Amino acid sequence: GAGAVGAGAVGAGILGRGGVARGDGRAFGGRDLTVVPTREREVALTFDCGGGDQGVDEVLGVLGAWGVAATFFMTGRFASAHGDAARRIARAYPVGNHSMTHPAFPGLTREQRVEEVRSAAAAVERAVGRPPVRLFRFPFGEVNRECVADVNAEGYTCVRWTVDTLGWKGAGGGITTERVVGRVLDALVPGAIVLMHVGRTSSADPSTVDAAALPELIQAISDRGYGFLSLDGLLGGRVEGARSGSEQ
Repeated sequence: GAGAVGAGAVGAGILGRGGVARGDGRAFGGRDLTVVPTREREVALTFDCGGGDQGVDEVLGVLGAWGVAATFFMTGRFASAHGDAARRIARAYPVGNHSMTHPAFPGLTREQRVEEVRSAAAAVERAVGRPPVRLFRFPFGEVNRECVADVNAEGYTCVRWTVDTLGWKGAGGGITTERVVGRVLDALVPGAIVLMHVGRTSSADPSTVDAAALPELIQAISDRGYGFLSLDGLLGGRVEGARSGSEQ
């Protein structure tokens, strides 16, 4: 699940809010981006893969049917345990680095942070046949300036989110399709980054709320006149990226 931003991150002012040149990852050093710097009416759907693989087939099916771009952030542990799901994801969508074991980075030493990043990259490459793209998302969203600097030094752009659907809390936590859609629409701005998850909430709550809500969410975003972008465009010449999974 996602956690609150660390107080150090807010106080240090490292959360990106636009005003940054598009298309060059070097421009984002020292930042944990919360929005894609663009004036276009486009949003980035992102999915964290850190637990089980429940909901993966549903998510991929909906994205493919709608021709919608998305970006996945995968832990090395997920890639190692769910190789088939990891390969299905990577065949169509960019896969970013979400650490090896999903620890809270501020509590680690620099050496431990580097090991988490490098081990995850190696595990993803073993599972899908190529390393992750150079995008990193901090587990739980817990971050401080030192964490960002250490990850930047490994060649990664750090990407947070604009809005968390809270789907990871599950049906047992009171999260419904209506709440998912409402939260995203309330936060909708050009370049918004939407955080969603694959995997069930827990053994006691097998719901995969984000997967279930995805068709209605895509429809609702489209009805507001927004398109969809892929975050790997942050690393090259075009933020827009590919327009659909089948084109990537």
